[in-house]
Amino acid sequence: RQTDRQTDELPMSELSSSGRCNGIMGVPITFLDKYNPDQFVIIGLDRYVPDNPHYGHRFTVNGREKYARILIKRKM
Repeated sequence: RQTDRQTDELPMSELSSSGRCNGIMGVPITFLDKYNPDQFVIIGLDRYVPDNPHYGHRFTVNGREKYARILIKRKM
């Protein structure tokens, strides 16, 4: 697993390659004010997506739960 510092040194094309990025990002709930269904698909709330290793809980950073995130994916 890479740290933020390690990913800062990588070119953007490498970070966004299909091997590193699935195109899903977590955004704050205030995103809904600006949500455009022509641009993004809402995947779900962080605690209720099947890929969450601690289903029913928010994602964690350094063992601490963070604010709720809506998972979105850009339409192609």
